[in-house]
Parts: sequence; C-alpha cells; structure tokens
Amino acid sequence: MKPKVLVGMSGGVDSTVSTLLLKEQGYEVEGVYMKLHAKPNYHETNIARAQKAADFVGVKLHILDLQEVFDTQVFRPFIDTYAAGLTPNPCALCNRNIKFGEMVRFADSIGAQFIATGHYIQHDGTYLHQAADDTKDQSYFLFYIDPTIVPRLLFPMGSRHKADIKRLAASIPQLESFATQAESSEICFVETTYTDVLKNYVDVDIEGEVLDEAGNVVGTHHGYMHYTIGKRKGFTVRGAHDPHYVTRIIPEKNQIVVGTHEALACSSVTLRDVNMFDGRRSFDASVKLRYRTKAVPCHVAIVGNEAHVTLHESVYGVAAGQAGVFYEGEKLLGGGWITSTGA
Repeated sequence: MKPKVLVGMSGGVDSTVSTLLLKEQGYEVEGVYMKLHAKPNYHETNIARAQKAADFVGVKLHILDLQEVFDTQVFRPFIDTYAAGLTPNPCALCNRNIKFGEMVRFADSIGAQFIATGHYIQHDGTYLHQAADDTKDQSYFLFYIDPTIVPRLLFPMGSRHKADIKRLAASIPQLESFATQAESSEICFVETTYTDVLKNYVDVDIEGEVLDEAGNVVGTHHGYMHYTIGKRKGFTVRGAHDPHYVTRIIPEKNQIVVGTHEALACSSVTLRDVNMFDGRRSFDASVKLRYRTKAVPCHVAIVGNEAHVTLHESVYGVAAGQAGVFYEGEKLLGGGWITSTGA
C-alpha cells in the first residue's frame, strides 16, 4: 500500500471523488471535515454528506473543530479589512492558515505523509500550476500557502474537468446525489451578501458623502462598507451624464470618491507580505490582480517583503486588500497583498 494521505472532505462532489480516486490508487486514506464557522445547520448537513462519502469509500472520517482559530485568523480579518475600507480575500488566508496550515499539523499528528484536497490546481513538487480545467482553476487562492509543503500535496482534481467529475459521481448510485447538489458559495460563511455578514458586527448603513476627483461633494451613499473599487451602483452623483465608479474609499470620513471609467486605470501596484515559490527578486511575469480577471504582463521588483509591480498594460478597478499573483505561463510564482496602486 502507498503512504497515508489525509484528504479534506467537505461533503461536496470534488472532495468526495478525490477521496475515491486516492483510495483506488492504493493510498492509505483518512478523511477530515473541518468545522470553520458557526453558520446554522451548515455543518450538520455537510458532515452527514462527508460521512456518507467516507462510509462508501471505506475511510475513517475525523471531525476537526477549528472555529476558534478560523475566527481569529480568517473571519475577524475579513471584518476588519472591510472596516478599513479595503477588499479582503478570506479564501487565500484560509488556505494558508487552515486548509494548508492546521490541516497539515493534524496530518502530522496521525502520521499522514500527504495532504489532499478537492482544489482544481496542479503542482510539480516545487511550483503550483493552473488546473487543466481553466474555468475551475483555483491557483489564485493558493498563492499564499507555505512553499515548503508543496511536495506533500495531492490534487486529484487538478488534471480533470468538472464535467467529468460530475459524470463519474452520477455513474455511481451511492454518489449520484453528490453530482446534483448545489455548488458551495465562493466564501463559505457568506450566504447572501458580505454586507449581511458585516451587519452583525459593525454598522454598515451610515449615509455618507460622495466626492468627485476634485474633492467636491456630488452626492450621497448608503455607507462606505457597501462599496468596493470599481462599483458603479448604489450611490447618487448629481448632474452626471456618464457612468461613475468608486475610485477610492475614505473610511475615517465615511466618504467614497467616484470618477469615470478612465479614473480606474492602474499602471503600477505595490504588494506586501510577498510569498514566493523560488528566490527570484526581479523578473518579468504576468500578474492577476483579482480572481476571474486575466493576467497582464508586468515587471516585478521585490525589496524586503514588498513587491513593486509595473504593469505593461493598464488594469481597471484594482482594489487594495486583494491579492496580486504572479504567473509564468501556467506556473504560479508567488504573490502578495495589494496595498496601493498608481495611475
């Protein structure tokens, strides 16, 4: 038998089929369901699904309660980032601290050499690579994981397409229900909108001023936490004939600044807490500045833990707090957190 692998089992089709494939490949497999937040009835449903999958495949399922560490390292930073007028990326934080942090520590405690998840991503032992199914690729969200653990990772979904995974599950009577269940939301603790989550912790509905690029008051808005850079609805602009977009957020004054689409243009970005999968410090690459956007050519210069990124073509609507992720073709080189942008 191959070495032991701990697979994260969420109750979804991807982690379920990953578990099945690993067992068929001869690994000694154990599963773990991680309780990360306290959304009502969320865990009961998913644990039942994960246990059903584990029973069918014939693996032991561990239940790991990580709600406290998730609250400290993922959820609270999510709240604080919006309160600071920035746009957070909780999934990337969760991947580093929880799914490839706490899960790795648990794997060590049970003697598992490998860690597996249902992420759509590939790797070569040193670098992460984009998935074969580019419509499901999740490499952007894994830029921040510890590079030293890459050789221990297994991603059974990385070379496969989602449609094929659903067909496989549908062809097995015991797993058929997994193929038809609804996809999980992008952010697991956000059921409707992020502001519905924020309302439980901060007052998001305080009317404020809308400024133009010259600092003149031109309208009103519903509260600055309702807005991210590039948003074009939900505020008033007196006398405007062209569409206006949020270009800046001033949280301490509960103000947003708006301008035309051209005002969103960005030609340089500074990143903090850079995480690289090799030692390069000055290089040409492409950079993705938000999930579901195309990567654009750039030059990167890293000084200390900051990266100064010169874009070779303008990008519109770049939001501080999001991730900037570097690629060389389909190979992920690293990335960091956007702190500022330049026109």
